[in-house]
Amino acid sequence: MNSICWPAPAKLNLFLHINGRRPDGYHELQTLFVILDQGDELQIRVDDSDQITLFPEVPGVPQEQNLIYRAAKLLKACSDRPLGAHIHLDKKLPMGGGLGGGSSDAATTLVALNQMWQLGLSEDELAQMGRTLGADVPVFVRGRTAFAEGVGEQLMPVEIPSKWYLVVHPQVHVSTALIFQDPELKRDTPKRTWAELRAGSWKNDCEELVKKAYPEVAKALSWLLEYSPSRMTGTGACLFAEFEDEASARKLLANMPNWLQGFVGRGVTLSPLQTVLQQVCAGNQTQV
Repeated sequence: MNSICWPAPAKLNLFLHINGRRPDGYHELQTLFVILDQGDELQIRVDDSDQITLFPEVPGVPQEQNLIYRAAKLLKACSDRPLGAHIHLDKKLPMGGGLGGGSSDAATTLVALNQMWQLGLSEDELAQMGRTLGADVPVFVRGRTAFAEGVGEQLMPVEIPSKWYLVVHPQVHVSTALIFQDPELKRDTPKRTWAELRAGSWKNDCEELVKKAYPEVAKALSWLLEYSPSRMTGTGACLFAEFEDEASARKLLANMPNWLQGFVGRGVTLSPLQTVLQQVCAGNQTQV
């Protein structure tokens, strides 16, 4: 178990409704998270060096501010033992894309090191710890399709039909903080029950504002909508088109304009991270 490759999958917000703004500045929202079978990868090696190292450095992000490093330090503080971890990040998801890459990286760090360092923390404890790093971290810790409320921390596992998605990135960076601070953001969508939302049409309340601020996003969405139901995920810039089968998604990917980047992924009931965790746990039991 000294060196393992751990997945840090992407997520999509199949809808995102902003219900209001709280006095502390955070927003009340309702959203549906689905985990994809594609994402970043973390190669992690542990030892007793008592040092945390992260490679390669992310341009413009000091190591002390990187969510991976912060997650490792947070977990390390739970033990008096000299715990060391050396983490290599294979970054595949775009930054500022609305796919949750940084939050997923942090969640994978928590789940992986909890196992590799044999700390024995529960999923609930890891999710609570992850919440201090970012609102989306708990959904990646739990790794299941979920309906979320509050600021995104109130998660209810749900089942939805499995779909294939073409995810496209118009190669612009959207600041989540700036979108949520914008006075023009729609903040008055009425709250609904999951049963009501499941039966209704889905939308993203951030989409119109982002399209207005970033013409590249509007252009990409216009292209996607010619072929399949499509929306923006999170606060963008990534968009997704929905398909019943992989072949249709890959056909559109092959015909995608060169000013877009993209990949095909499938929505999964159980996160690739949880699948690897189960395999590692089973392997450890076999060794015992």
